[in-house]
Amino acid sequence: MRKYFPIRAGLLNRQVAEVKAVDDVSFFVIKGETLGIVGESGCGKSTLARLLMHLIPKDQGQLVLDGDLVGEARGVLLNDLRRSLQMVFQDSSSSLNPRLPIEQSIAYGPKVQGASGKSAKAQARALMEKVGLNPNLFGQRYPHELSGGQKQRVNIARALALDPRLLILDEAVSALDKSVEAQVLNLLADLKRQLNLTYIFISHDLHVVRYISDRVLVMYLGQVVEIGPVEAIYDDPKHPYTQALLACRLSMDPEARVDAAPLAGDPPSPVSPPSGCRFHTRCPFVEEVCKAKAPALGDVLKLDPGQHLAACHMVHPGSGHSRAAASAALH
Repeated sequence: MRKYFPIRAGLLNRQVAEVKAVDDVSFFVIKGETLGIVGESGCGKSTLARLLMHLIPKDQGQLVLDGDLVGEARGVLLNDLRRSLQMVFQDSSSSLNPRLPIEQSIAYGPKVQGASGKSAKAQARALMEKVGLNPNLFGQRYPHELSGGQKQRVNIARALALDPRLLILDEAVSALDKSVEAQVLNLLADLKRQLNLTYIFISHDLHVVRYISDRVLVMYLGQVVEIGPVEAIYDDPKHPYTQALLACRLSMDPEARVDAAPLAGDPPSPVSPPSGCRFHTRCPFVEEVCKAKAPALGDVLKLDPGQHLAACHMVHPGSGHSRAAASAALH
């Protein structure tokens, strides 16, 4: 999948550059699993989610759902895709229509897809029960009358209204306080078991991602730099960027304080990313091969679900990096 946003300037509004927001990102999601996507702000996570939902047009790439190409004449049509895929957005407040009661917001999707008003209302009330909201108490309330956690429960119920197979959760708990966040995460885990759902969970909170995910995909500057099972990523990170992200995690142990920033500097501009490895401008292990040649991640689409891949010269023997032979012991 690829998405570049044009930058225009001048009297004639000509394109002078482009932002490489998502640059050749490939991955698969197995039915019933939760794939966590992590990375710094601006690395392309939310753009990737919108590309998957076809909320913005892609420049290049294909989306395959259960073996069928999306958008093809004989494949999966966009209407069918949007019934199968639903998204929970980061801002729970702006996601809801302030003029519609909660019950009507949840029933809106089924009505658009042809359900009668009575059946859509019954489904909305059932979903409110499922996400822990009493329909008799909350059904006729408006969004401004709910707390942040209650609004996010409504958004989850609304996403479930079309019986999707896969939910894309874009920072779905980042705006909530910790006690409410835990409740919503437990709700998501329960719904996944009850409804046989598949999740793509996008977050910058590495503790939350470890709690909910089966596999983790790490993005940096529009590209995938590491992917693998959650325990492999957290216990033995291969890429220096993943190591730096994990070193930034907050700890409840006062003895485990972070005194120095594990990663210095800001990410380079996605308008003109560095040559070779895009992380080399901030990497403590940078060598000439990193500046000259982009490291290969491997064939992600033929990846065994238990396999662990990283786009780093230190991981690949014979790459020319002095640490390549000792990559397994790298920390």
